[in-house]
Amino acid sequence: MSSKICEIHFRKKTDKEIHSLADNYFRYLCDLILETLKTLTMNEREARERCAFHGTEMIDVLYQKKQSFIIATGHLGNWEWAGPSFSLNNKHQLIVIYRPLSNPYFEKMMVGMRTKWGTMITPVAQTLRDMVSKRKMITATTLIADQSAFGDQGYWTTFLNQDTSVFTGPEKLATKFNYPIVFLHIHRRKRGFYDAFVEMLVEEPTKTAENQISEMFIRRLEKEILADPVIWLWSHRRWKYKRTDYI
Repeated sequence: MSSKICEIHFRKKTDKEIHSLADNYFRYLCDLILETLKTLTMNEREARERCAFHGTEMIDVLYQKKQSFIIATGHLGNWEWAGPSFSLNNKHQLIVIYRPLSNPYFEKMMVGMRTKWGTMITPVAQTLRDMVSKRKMITATTLIADQSAFGDQGYWTTFLNQDTSVFTGPEKLATKFNYPIVFLHIHRRKRGFYDAFVEMLVEEPTKTAENQISEMFIRRLEKEILADPVIWLWSHRRWKYKRTDYI
């Protein structure tokens, strides 16, 4: 998160505030790396304490209806800890869609960390096939949907004062399977401790217009980022594609 990037997204802030945001982000990024590594040795008590889960009542109602759903979230706060928090506090089988790492050692390590408390993971290329095969299960399929989108995967809108292509995976899957979409956001309570919250974003996706869900998601995520910009992953090259790439 360079000062130049801050200037684009936070035009009303002073130079002093912009430099402070950039400095605080890099400090937080160091914390996030260490926290992720801590997952290797974390026990169940620590997992529950480090990331408390809120909204189980709503999830319980869906489970009683035997209703699977999709979780749409972003790289905000410690998303790696949100997975164990969900799996330890809810009855739905959590399935996280992810991009495998090219390094086999780190891939094995991350798979072990992410599946430690019963979470299942699915490579992004196998998403549709996996969801079809698990239709008889009561699942919560999670997509981190704030990544760069290219080609027909993208919906163009304005996000954080930037022309942005939004990944439409959650919308396409929700409308195909008629699964509700739940928005997950993570707040940092204090250093090393988080609260994960869920709220219903779209209850009946098949009744929405094209790109409506994607627009709702990006606006909701933007609100959370503006509330605490330091804990969003600014360095993941969110704006590497330009609208001119399609011309």
